[in-house]
Amino acid sequence: MIRWLIVVFLALVLINGLAPFLRKFGLGRLPGDFHFRLFGREWFIPLASTVALSLLASLIARWL
Repeated sequence: MIRWLIVVFLALVLINGLAPFLRKFGLGRLPGDFHFRLFGREWFIPLASTVALSLLASLIARWL
């Protein structure tokens, strides 16, 4: 279980870093992607985008 938590955390960090590039393709604006301000910082939690990219990566891995 800890392995999945690490994978999800790393995926969230990767997507958060690539957010400006991915927004051109519509990711980051899906229902389930959360944007909010807390303590003077803007937070972005891309849950739906993470699931969409995970499905895409799974399809590509299965194809290869």
